[in-house]
Amino acid sequence: MTVRRAVLGLVAVAALIPVAGCTDDPPAQANGTPSGSSSTPAAAATTLPPMAKPAAPWPTPTVTGAPADDAPLADRIRFAIARQAQLAAGTAAPTTVSCPGLDDLGSGDGERAFTCKVTYAGTSYDGKLTVDASRYSAKYHFTSDTVLVVRAKVLDAVVRAAAAPAKVTCTMDDVAVVQYADPKGIACSVTTTSGAAESWTVRVSGDGKVTAVKM
Repeated sequence: MTVRRAVLGLVAVAALIPVAGCTDDPPAQANGTPSGSSSTPAAAATTLPPMAKPAAPWPTPTVTGAPADDAPLADRIRFAIARQAQLAAGTAAPTTVSCPGLDDLGSGDGERAFTCKVTYAGTSYDGKLTVDASRYSAKYHFTSDTVLVVRAKVLDAVVRAAAAPAKVTCTMDDVAVVQYADPKGIACSVTTTSGAAESWTVRVSGDGKVTAVKM
């Protein structure tokens, strides 16, 4: 992953221009300051333009491609896992789920476990699938200690939480695989409208909930 940092510098330069003349110096005032002169005013404070706060909650992705109700059990399970991955990530994107042996699962096979790989927009993570297939129904449960999230969703969370953000950067790729139990989360930095620098961290829960916290 790459880290992009931006340093904003504000430099005020005052130029003193000598003035040539042939008149006598003006008489000094009682306090020693020449008449007609004044002290230099303090430079005005400069502020950065604020980022617009999101007007609505982060939208729930619309996931398409659901199989028919009478489709094979393996197809329906794979779609359910792919759908949850897209909902957690924050946007809909091509997603595949590979669980070797799942297509051989039959009605009445009882409980079986599978190792699966979920690939979302080219980024993958692993998980465990347990299926309890009875004769007339089936229950399944997919677990993983990681979750996918897109950069735009993370930036959105920081902009919402920061008091006066002018710029936000986060240490992550466009799509990141995050351990949702990791308290360090995703490191982000905020430059406020006054030019101050703040450190933030973003944590992602297993279902994709994003929380931004100022450090």
